[in-house]
Amino acid sequence: MKKQRVIGMFDSGVGGLTVMKEILEQLLDVRIVYFGDTARVPYGNRSREELIRFGEEIATFLIGQGAEVIVVACNTSSATALPVLRERFDVPMIGMVEPGARLAVEKTIAGRIGLIATETTVRSKAYSTAVSRALAKGCLPKDPTLRESWQHGEQPITLTKAQGCPLFVPLIEAGLSNSSEARGIAKTYLTPLHAAGIDTLILGCTHYPFLEPVLKEILGKDVLIVDPARAVVKELKILLQHLDEWEQSGLVESQPALGKKPWRARYYVSGDPELFKQVGNTLLQEPIGQVEQVILGE
Repeated sequence: MKKQRVIGMFDSGVGGLTVMKEILEQLLDVRIVYFGDTARVPYGNRSREELIRFGEEIATFLIGQGAEVIVVACNTSSATALPVLRERFDVPMIGMVEPGARLAVEKTIAGRIGLIATETTVRSKAYSTAVSRALAKGCLPKDPTLRESWQHGEQPITLTKAQGCPLFVPLIEAGLSNSSEARGIAKTYLTPLHAAGIDTLILGCTHYPFLEPVLKEILGKDVLIVDPARAVVKELKILLQHLDEWEQSGLVESQPALGKKPWRARYYVSGDPELFKQVGNTLLQEPIGQVEQVILGE
C-alpha cells in the first residue's frame, strides 16, 4: 500500500484553500495540514522581516504536525520569505511564484502577461524575474506562432503590467467576493491591465480565485486567467515521486505513519475559527470540519 504523505500548507487566511482544493482533487493519497494566519491577515502590507518571522513560526508548527513537504500557499510569502525559509528548514518547500510564471509563459498567445497581486508581491518584482527565468530555462509558449516569433527575436514575452490590489484580500476574508463592492473595485484595478493590452492574467494571490467569476465577467473572453495552483500541483506530484524514490534508496529517512484514524485535512488558524469555516465553506465542496485556533509567536 502506498504511503499517505503529509503536506503542510500555509497562507495568510482562506486564500490557500484554493490551492488545497486542487491538491485534494488531483492527489488522492495525501493528507494536508493547513494553517491560516488569520490573526495577522493581510500579508500584503507586511515587511520582509515580519513575513520571514511568520513563515518560520508556521513552518516549525507544520513540521511538528508531521509535514514532510510545505507548500507556501501565499504569493506574498513566496515572493519575499521563501528563499530564507528554504535555507533554514530541511523539508522541501514549494512556492507559488515560479510555477505560476511558467504556466503563464506556456499559456500566453501574444506575450503580454499581466499580474494582479498584493502590493508587496508587485514591489518585489518576483513574477517579472520568474517569467524571464522560465524563458531562460527553456519554458516556451505552447502557441507555435508566438514561440517561433520569440525564438527569432521578433516578439517579446514579458510581464507587461503588474497591478497591486490591496482591497481584494480584506473583501474575500469578509466573505464579499461576489458583492457589488468587489465588482466595483475589480473594475478599477483591471482598467490599467486592459489598457496595457494583456492577453494573460496571473492571479498572483491565492485569495483571488474566489474572484475569478467577477474577473472573467470584466475581462471578457480575450484574456486568459492563470491560477498558479494548477502548476503547483504538478510540481508537487514530481516532488512526492522523488521522495518515494529517495526513501526506497535510503537517501532519506522514512517518516513514521500517523494514527490509524483516516483523515484528509486538518485546519488550524491564528484567528477566529468560526469565521474561517464560514468563508472557507463557500469554496470547498466538502464542508470544513473542526478548525483549531493556535497562537504563534508568543
